[in-house]
Amino acid sequence: MNNPDRFNLFSFEGKTKILHLSWMAFFITFVVWFNHAPLTLMVSESLGLTREQLKTMLILNVALTIPARVLIGMLTDHFGPRKTYSALLAVCSIPCFMYALADNFTQAAIARFLLGTIGAGFVIGIRIVSEWFPARQLGAAEGIYGGWGNFGSAVAAMSLPGLAVFFGGDDGWRYAVALTGLLSLGFSFIYYFNVTDTPKGATYFKPKNIGGMEVTSKGDFFLLLLMKIPMYAALALLAWKLSPNGVSMLSSDTVNALYFVLVILCLFDCWKVWQINKEIFTTPVPTIHQYQFKQVAVLNVLYFATFGSELAVISMLPLFFADTFGLSPVMAGLVASAYAFMNLMSRPGGGIISDRYGRKLTLLIMTAGLAVGYLVMSLIDSSWPLALAVIAAMTCSFFVQAGEGAVFAAVPLIKRRLTGQIAGMTGAYGNVGAVFYLTVLSMVSYQTFFLVIAATACLGFLVLLMMEEPKGQMAEVMPDGSVTMIDVA
Repeated sequence: MNNPDRFNLFSFEGKTKILHLSWMAFFITFVVWFNHAPLTLMVSESLGLTREQLKTMLILNVALTIPARVLIGMLTDHFGPRKTYSALLAVCSIPCFMYALADNFTQAAIARFLLGTIGAGFVIGIRIVSEWFPARQLGAAEGIYGGWGNFGSAVAAMSLPGLAVFFGGDDGWRYAVALTGLLSLGFSFIYYFNVTDTPKGATYFKPKNIGGMEVTSKGDFFLLLLMKIPMYAALALLAWKLSPNGVSMLSSDTVNALYFVLVILCLFDCWKVWQINKEIFTTPVPTIHQYQFKQVAVLNVLYFATFGSELAVISMLPLFFADTFGLSPVMAGLVASAYAFMNLMSRPGGGIISDRYGRKLTLLIMTAGLAVGYLVMSLIDSSWPLALAVIAAMTCSFFVQAGEGAVFAAVPLIKRRLTGQIAGMTGAYGNVGAVFYLTVLSMVSYQTFFLVIAATACLGFLVLLMMEEPKGQMAEVMPDGSVTMIDVA
């Protein structure tokens, strides 16, 4: 029998089996999600893309993940991680195959936009890991899940250019991309038949309603509405980028129609939040069932700066090294993979440090470190030795990814039945950050791009001062109406 007090990483039973299968699923989502970055130059030559179109594809790749993470978080809380992860892996193999078969910019752009959905897979694993691991091991477990899963982008960077060369010819990249789609489709069946949502006999707590996040005070209601605005603003920013003012992929009339749709969706979203939470304006929520949405808002801002910058930097780093040091596509992909390579240890490290020394202190240190790290990266130019530039990128990457691990060491400790939705919103803010940073990149130099990230990290540090260290217990209601107390420290 699996001992709940024991965490044997080399076991493939009980909670450790769930952890391994979940990080493998997440790993595959990242291989698929970032199968374009190391092949960018090959795709460009094959489809005749301009540099502006390439940068637009980078933004498209992370755009749909914003609403997808929120939606997938809701579906995870309602249907459970097993069904949701398996379905996501299977369905997202389709746009992967579409990208492999694309013949022009429009087809490739649509496929990359749809593939952004697979980036929501991260949210699912956060919930299932929190179901299987106690609070004292949660930072380490979530860090391993996130870090080893994120490493999929590094493996894609290291392996796909070589695979494309192995397959050979102008279509070599197509076979490499299609192979990642087959991997996603195959693992969806493995995950479905080998995972359960909770340990045997445990209760899977579901939210009272699906379609919007529950809050427990009037102030939190208005803060939740405020925090929704940047997500819709990021999508509007993407629409602007595709307008005649950007890359002219869409007409002015189409973009204006998109703006209108986004406004309607935002209003509908706010209405759903009201429908789910209107009772708090007449009947106060008992203290034992309250949670602070302020904690969620702080983690959203931090993930904007950490994962948002990681997504943006992983997407552009091969181009950065190729342009700055004149490297070949294969060599640029290998060198750039050093940034993502740090995920193997740094994200689990952030979770472990957070378990031992506290959530808030760890986040303060990591946020300060990533601000300094990006400031250093803004100084890199062709006069630097390549090895020193790689070391600077890896050092910066440590603080970024350890910060991500610390963020999601705290997320599951806020409200268990809402973990999927909280993880979805926090994860979505990572993509909001990526859209923002990549849009900035399309308008400024690489050096200014890194400085902008450093500045937002400083803002995140100030916001973090308002966070309260998770402590005590959270209350959840069992199906029979009894109350269960869950340790958060």
